[in-house]
Formats: sequence, structure tokens, C-alpha cells
Amino acid sequence: MSSTLSSALSSPRLRRIVAAYTINRLGTWIAEIALALAVYDHTHSALAVSATLIAAQALPAFAVPPLVAKVEASRRRQELSALYVFEAVCTLALAGILLWQFWLPAVLLLVALDGTAALTASALLRTEAARAGRDALAVDAPDGGHAQERGALDPHVGERQATAAINVAFSVTFVLGPVLGGVITAGAGAPVALLVDALTFVACGLLLVDLHPGVEEARGESVRARLSAAWEYVRGTPTLRAILLTQAIAFLFFAAGEPIEVAYAKATLRVGDSGFGLLVTVWGAGTVVGAAAFARAHEQPLGALVSAGTLAAGVAYIGFAAAPSLLPACVAALVGGVGNGIQWAPLVSAVQRLTPAQLQGQVMGGLESIGAICPALGLALGGALVALGSPREAFLIVGSGAAFTTVAFASVMLSDSSGLESGRDDRGLRGGLAASRDDSDLPAEMHASTP
Repeated sequence: MSSTLSSALSSPRLRRIVAAYTINRLGTWIAEIALALAVYDHTHSALAVSATLIAAQALPAFAVPPLVAKVEASRRRQELSALYVFEAVCTLALAGILLWQFWLPAVLLLVALDGTAALTASALLRTEAARAGRDALAVDAPDGGHAQERGALDPHVGERQATAAINVAFSVTFVLGPVLGGVITAGAGAPVALLVDALTFVACGLLLVDLHPGVEEARGESVRARLSAAWEYVRGTPTLRAILLTQAIAFLFFAAGEPIEVAYAKATLRVGDSGFGLLVTVWGAGTVVGAAAFARAHEQPLGALVSAGTLAAGVAYIGFAAAPSLLPACVAALVGGVGNGIQWAPLVSAVQRLTPAQLQGQVMGGLESIGAICPALGLALGGALVALGSPREAFLIVGSGAAFTTVAFASVMLSDSSGLESGRDDRGLRGGLAASRDDSDLPAEMHASTP
């Protein structure tokens, strides 16, 4: 663990946020596995399982930005805890449906409501983690000593390390969560797994009961005003707009690989369920390695890290297309997992660095929405590619697409002559250190003070 990450985690507030995020992600994975298995057992339909996944991700994505704005503009407190309590209620209701009377429309409705709260809470929690990281490393030492070592001259150091801590937590739960979900569901049943998930929501609510998301300047503002301000800012910031667009395309290609993997393992490599499980496990282990690598690479340019992670995932898919047997396919999976683990955290850090503090909640909500909608489209793309050709051909197409987005992203960084890392300060490029917090050119409604 790097010294800056250790310093960031010295903040009790950030430790609570990371702990809550980890607990929540473990519970979410357990519930996703349990619910997918339960829906299939009741319906014997892969289409019903797909509908459940879409209801949990793609549909809620449209409601997340306005809900984030509403929470931030609220004068009430404990809104973040309330979101987790709401998720717990929805999850308990799902468990009740599985126990007594299964009805798919009710399941889809509850999953959509739960997903809306989950994506909103995730956007708010990431924003609060960044704020806690900045506060932890940007406070001058009372005697003037060690302030520079702790990042007092660059608040983005703490912000970036907070994102790294969240990324490590996600990667660990990405490996452990599905395993726990499968074991609990197989041993005790899907309703018990959902009960475990509900308990994690309660734990998160208690951990964050005094954490109020948002910025003081937002109090009393209308949702429409905050959404309009965020939209105008993104439109007027070419680098931020280009990053979001290229990564939306990347998410689509990343997710397209998921429905290809089963056919690839069983029909192309002919390694069966165990071989498929090994590929998924190796990819998951790679994400942990990648997340740890990002946590230590606190001096590396964010643009280079995002590009490297995206390229590694694309190369992994191309490697799947070329691999003659399971062993080289596992090597490709490891490369892809490392790329996955590296790619997401610097992307979040880049978006945060390009966004003023007043707008981070809304922009992070938009990023969460992109991360939910594009994978849903990618799943459909991957299924279509397998239906139209072979798994190898499908992997070659999605791998090439992911590699192409790397070129597009790198061109965005090259066209930004000063760029994300050098601190250029204008409306198009808020990439600087403290300069990115200058709100002098924000829409007028963002300067309103609390009445």
C-alpha cells in the first residue's frame, strides 16, 4: 500500500465510507447471483434472467442523475442512509416473493426500484469518498511540517487515493462476492441470500447515518437547476465530454464479451463448466492485481492509465480469439483482468479532476448511468455476434472495438496540449490542481448560497 493511500485511509470518515462500500458490494454480488438463479429456477427462461438484469441496471440509469441532484439539494439529512434502508426494504420484499408467491412483474419492479437507489447511492458515495480523501491529505499541519508530504499542495492526490481504495474494495468483492452468493444460495436458498444482502444495507445505513452528501451551496436549489448546470458544464468541457463518450463505447465492448465467454469455453475450447469457471476466476484475480497496481501508481498520468487498462481488456479479447487452448486463454484473461482493475479507477479520478466540486455528484451520477446502460447494450451486442458467427470471431470484433476506443481516448489526451495532468485552466479543460475547483465560469445558478 502506498504511503499516500495509507495517509488517506487515516481519515475515519474515509475508512467508514470504504467499509460501507465493501460491505454493500459483497451483499450486492450475493443477491445478484441468488436472484439470477431463483428467476431461472422459477421461469426456466434465460430471457427472464436478462430482463431482470436490465431492470436492475439499464432502466434505473435514467433516474439516477435527477435523484442525485434531489438528494444534494435537500435540506434534510441522512438521505444516503435512507437510500440503503430503502434497498433493504426492496430486498426483503424480493425474498418474500421468492418464499410465497413468485410473480415476475413484481420482481422486475422491485429490482428496478432497488437498482435506482443502488446507482444513486454509489454515485453519492464515490463523491463523498473523493471529498474525504481531499480533506485527509489537504489539511495543513498545524506546525507547518509535513504538509507537502501529505499532499497539501495537491488535493487531487487524496481524491485519487480515495478512488484507489474504493477500487481495491470493488475488485476484492468482485472475486469473493459471486463465490459467496453461489455457496449461500446452494446451501440455504435464494431467500436467505437476499436476507444477507438486506442486512448489509442496514449495516451501511448505520455506518453512514451522519454522512450528508452534497455541497452546502446546493441547499435549496431546484433539481432542474442543478441538472442544467451539470449538463451545460459537460457540454462546455470538450475533454470531459470526449472522455465520457469514448468510455461509453468502451463499456459497450467490455460487456459484449460476457455472453460470448460461455460459448467460447464450451464450444470453442471444449473445457466445460470447470474451464469457464477457471477463466472467470483468473480474470477476477487480475482485477485485484490491477486495482493494487493503480493504488501504487499515484504518480502516473491518469490518461495513460485509462488508455493502458482499456487496451489490455481489448488485447485480452483478441487473445481469446487466437488462443488454441485453455492455458493461453487464461493468460489472456489475466491480462484482461489487470486491465479491468486499472481502467475504472483512473477514469473516475479523471472525471472528478475535470469536474468542480459543486457538480461532482451530478457528473458521477451520469457516469454511473453510462456504466449501467452501455453494458446492457453490450450484452445484446455480444449475443448477436455469437449468433451470427463463431465465438472467436465475436471476440476478435469486440477486442478490436475496445482497442479502437484506446486510440480514440489517447487522441483526446494528445489533442489536449496541456491536459489533464498539467493543470490547464479554462472552460474546456479543468484538469489542473486547485484550478479545477475554481467555479468562476459555472452557470450562475451554481453560485447561489443557502437562503
